[in-house]
Amino acid sequence: MAIELTFLGHSGLWIAADRHSLVIDPFLTGNPLATHKPADVRCTHLALTHGHNDHVGDTVAIAKATGATVYAAFEITQFLAEQGVKKLEPMNPGGQLETPFGFIAFTQAFHSSSYNGRYMGQPCGIVVNIGGVTIYHCGDTGLFSDMKLIGEMYQPDIAAIPVGDRFTMGPRLGTKAAELIRPKVAIPIHYATFGALTSDISAFAPRGVQVKAMAPGEMWRYG
Repeated sequence: MAIELTFLGHSGLWIAADRHSLVIDPFLTGNPLATHKPADVRCTHLALTHGHNDHVGDTVAIAKATGATVYAAFEITQFLAEQGVKKLEPMNPGGQLETPFGFIAFTQAFHSSSYNGRYMGQPCGIVVNIGGVTIYHCGDTGLFSDMKLIGEMYQPDIAAIPVGDRFTMGPRLGTKAAELIRPKVAIPIHYATFGALTSDISAFAPRGVQVKAMAPGEMWRYG
């Protein structure tokens, strides 16, 4: 089955297949490159890699408007419950859940996770199978050798890899990450949004992996 993948800018992905759609890290309000507004996003599920504001973003507004189920680290789901979000599925690295669209699994990531000074649990990567397509969203992370193991275990078709440097991998380390994971396609994310992040990703050039750089708001059909 084919999926429709829309890049929301920064680290946000909107993945649709059949009657289900999943949004990962919907940072729209305050994102200078975003082309979507929260009201534009109609989804059945949401997932968060970690608790920083540029990833939690508009989760509360979207979840309340759509009734979407949110998958996130345990501490994040506690916070979202306090904000009035009703449908929550707490998870942590190593865990996997069967879902109406396929499955979702959380992996480790090397970063931090807080929201306005509040601890938000361990940062994560997310592996999603939707429409028969497997996508590994690395989250915000540094390079780590177990990316090879994650690639072997899940054999992702697509990997979304942060390459903006300073807070995550830059293009050179992101290249190595893609070569460890070995997806069919790598989508660079988390770059150029703010001045602190590099906008030059020309060095992101993994061998044997197709690179699909997407503009915010761009939609791509895969499968």
